[in-house]
Amino acid sequence: MHSQAARQTPGTLPVSRIVTRIALSLAIAAAFVFLLRDRIGHIDTALIAATLANLHPVAWGLALAATAISFWAVGQYDVTLHRHLSTGIPAPQARHAGMTAIAVSQTIGAGVITGALIRWRCLRGVSLWQATLLSGAVALSFLAGWAVITSLVFLAQPASHLTPFAFATLAVAAAAALIATVQPQPLQRLRLPNLLTVTRILIWTAIDTFAAALALWLLLPVDIAFTTLLPAFLLALGAGLISGTPGGVGAFEVTLLALLPQVPEPSLLAAVLGWRMVYFALPAVIGAIVAACGPARRASGPAQILHPTSPAQTEALLARAPRAETALVRQGHLALMECPGGAWLLGRTPHCLTAVFDPIGPAPLHMLASQATAEARLPALYKAGPRTAATARRSGWRVVPLGAEAWLDPLTFSTAGPACATLRRKLRKAHGANLQITRLPAAGCAELAATARLWHRDRRERGFSMGQLDLAYLQTQRVYVARIAGRITAFMSLHDGPREWTLDLMRQSPHAPDGTMHALITHALHDAQTHRIPRLSLAAAGAPRALPHLLRNRADRAAAGLLRFKQSFAPNWQPLYLCAPDRTALLIAAAEITRAIHWPAPLHPQDHHAQYGFAPAPRTWQRGPAQHP
Repeated sequence: MHSQAARQTPGTLPVSRIVTRIALSLAIAAAFVFLLRDRIGHIDTALIAATLANLHPVAWGLALAATAISFWAVGQYDVTLHRHLSTGIPAPQARHAGMTAIAVSQTIGAGVITGALIRWRCLRGVSLWQATLLSGAVALSFLAGWAVITSLVFLAQPASHLTPFAFATLAVAAAAALIATVQPQPLQRLRLPNLLTVTRILIWTAIDTFAAALALWLLLPVDIAFTTLLPAFLLALGAGLISGTPGGVGAFEVTLLALLPQVPEPSLLAAVLGWRMVYFALPAVIGAIVAACGPARRASGPAQILHPTSPAQTEALLARAPRAETALVRQGHLALMECPGGAWLLGRTPHCLTAVFDPIGPAPLHMLASQATAEARLPALYKAGPRTAATARRSGWRVVPLGAEAWLDPLTFSTAGPACATLRRKLRKAHGANLQITRLPAAGCAELAATARLWHRDRRERGFSMGQLDLAYLQTQRVYVARIAGRITAFMSLHDGPREWTLDLMRQSPHAPDGTMHALITHALHDAQTHRIPRLSLAAAGAPRALPHLLRNRADRAAAGLLRFKQSFAPNWQPLYLCAPDRTALLIAAAEITRAIHWPAPLHPQDHHAQYGFAPAPRTWQRGPAQHP
């Protein structure tokens, strides 16, 4: 782990560069004042002062209230981005730091630099480099939000010369929203905000800018429609932001005077002066005092609801897990996270935090929902059993059938009876091909590469809740191979928990005789019977009912062969469910889980853990003592 000093080095700017930037901002402000000299040279400053003094106290009070609303929305930028970046900073502290940073930085200029310093001062455990990244993210988010809101406002106005630019801006924004929704795999490492985060940024930007415009409108001593002021205000605000001057001084006034010629200049400048007192000077003084006092007292509640586990903790939890399939955590795409009394196996997709299977122990559902909120994601349950689904339904969640899990009792399993007629026929074919089945030791997994390559010629790996072929992963499983004349023609792997074994990988070459996989599973059933294992799961079959009808039918057709294969063993069937707080979340979860299964990310556990803030997991897991010989 890098030291604190090492993390701060990239974000530390030379003093000379900071001074240069501030001096440049002041020079730009002076230039705009020079441009205004002809407009303000003949204006009676005494008249401006008198106009300002004659403003009604109610107008001042309402402007202060609008300013408070605007700054509350300003603080939500930081809350939203802290959640997106999974910093673990509680919302009250993030909001406090964001409001303080923007109150000071918007007044003295060099916003990203001064904002970073204030956030660094106000937040415990955040390095200067992290504060600088956060300040830059807030600035870019606001600029993007301002561009969209301004474009929407101009499209709502009568015909304008800026309408083509508004359409172009919204077209770019729509493309960005599509990328945020789909999040192609090559871009997922960039930690792009999802659509939930983008939507929140737009909402806070709208509240922030409309409230700021309202504060100025309330201080105008002349009668002008708010809808007339708003577009001019937004353009002037953008000009001030782009100029980089403290508070946008100069650029803001020039733009506003040009766009509102119907407003007498003394009245407009008096209102702007009063607005700068209310919206800039007063918040800057308060922000400076707050920053001088140091970090706010940390909230009493935990910053993170669920806590990542170390490899040793993970192995201890796997020994308690009711489902052997929880060992998918070793693949790297899922992670076990603890809470008081239990743990969830979690998977992350762009918009969802999904708990896979039932929890280990009494893990409360509301903790999963709180963790999802803290990460700007929607909570969901995938492959939940009947009891967990009933708990979700009682909590007001939507629950839909997902399919069912096929399972067998090795202690009572038999191939006799009409239900297993297909199985007996398959086993006879395998026996007639002189198939030999043995368990493969971990050290021999390298022998499987050739068979896997043949299988991959016309198929691709799946992921998320399904295992992917990987040597280190196979070495933690129970692997059976089928040979003909000493040559491996097929293999399968099982998760072997203390109370259950679960089918995971099945791979065979095109030349494998009919019935090979049936013979492999039958052999594993006999082994499980020897070791007194009460349950062997053939895993789930079926497509999420929440998917659109066409996609669901396609998924069902693709799984039809696998379903017939499992039915040949005459298994028991346990229903599984997909659960989410509402119908929209249910549809999003179904779509993203389906995508994650069929188009999984490459196996890079180290990168995956680092990306989401989990404790790094070693590439090769050091497993505990084998439970079964």
